[in-house]
Amino acid sequence: MARVETGLENLIASPPPWLENKRLGLLCNPASVDGRLSHAKDLVHEKFGSRLKALFSPQHGLYAEKQDNMIESDDFYDPVLKIPVFSLYGKTRRPTAEMMDLIDVLIVDLLDVGTRVYTFLTTLSYCLEEAGKTGKTVLVLDRPNPTGGAQVEGNCLRPPYTSFVGRYPVPMRHGLTIGEYAGWINSRFPIGCDLKVIPMKGWRRQMYYRDTGLFWVAPSPNLPTPESAVVYPGQVIWEGTNVSEGRGTTQPFELFGAPFIDIDRILSFMGGSRLPGCVLRPAVFEPTANKWKGTTCRGFQLHVTDPYVYQPYETSLKLLSGILFHHKDRFEWKAPPYEYELETLPIDLIIGDNQIRQAIEAGEDVCHILAHCRPDLEGFVESTRPFRLYE
Repeated sequence: MARVETGLENLIASPPPWLENKRLGLLCNPASVDGRLSHAKDLVHEKFGSRLKALFSPQHGLYAEKQDNMIESDDFYDPVLKIPVFSLYGKTRRPTAEMMDLIDVLIVDLLDVGTRVYTFLTTLSYCLEEAGKTGKTVLVLDRPNPTGGAQVEGNCLRPPYTSFVGRYPVPMRHGLTIGEYAGWINSRFPIGCDLKVIPMKGWRRQMYYRDTGLFWVAPSPNLPTPESAVVYPGQVIWEGTNVSEGRGTTQPFELFGAPFIDIDRILSFMGGSRLPGCVLRPAVFEPTANKWKGTTCRGFQLHVTDPYVYQPYETSLKLLSGILFHHKDRFEWKAPPYEYELETLPIDLIIGDNQIRQAIEAGEDVCHILAHCRPDLEGFVESTRPFRLYE
């Protein structure tokens, strides 16, 4: 099978004529590579020379070296290219007018992981807004959605819970590429910047990352493999609790647990270890950092056996319901702050709705809870359909 060609590769192979003589900025991180692992900043510099005027970095930094939320990056100068690197997760989370003055076109080459709370989407939206205000163009180089483009899942975020982990009424698993997402928000919300997208070649909606023929480069420190990205749309909810999401282990988000978890009780609650599209393998681990550092945790590793059947968000909400039911005495919701929000519970920001948390606390069935979200989910799918590039 021929591998997918990314938007980056298509830009370098055939630059659009309108780019001629334009001053360029590039928003990127370590996953901004072509199919031979050459980095975007080097390829753009080789192709356009001194017209590359600035680099921009999202959360976790240009080198994806920063862990967890609210660990900021500083601005600096690239020692090889001799151009400024502006952090969009530091003293500012939006490109400033002074930054935009250096460029005519902001090229965005980021690997989104198909999940509403992944902050690259919010950074993208801020870039679109600031480009619109300053009369600049944004050029998005499209990349695969690691969780596929054929399935969407979850409740749509409600406006009271907008934050850096979600600005728009998007479900947890949105099923769009970053280029499609950009087109949708730019058109459907009051942004309206001059946006252009260079699509991929060879990508199909039913593809998961392992199907693309591309190398995986971790877009952030705790998504080390395509498998961690597949479970992330559900497993990210543990960030809003005192249950470890596996940070500080070699398998973040695939592993989860806490010292107080009774494995047998949770398996009984879930109806066994074999769930639709995945297997819960009992596991014991000791995080070297983050929650429960140096403490033995009992829990599970999620092994996805069929990604087309597996529903990460529903699965993890059911696990949350089971842990809450059996361990009310020791389970806790994590307190603020979370991604610069100082008052709202992190779990409500992550889920995008406090009513789902309240329903789970009341013991309601997760399938019943999500059934009520179906009309909004279907509305989202219809709203985004005109912006899909790969039907």
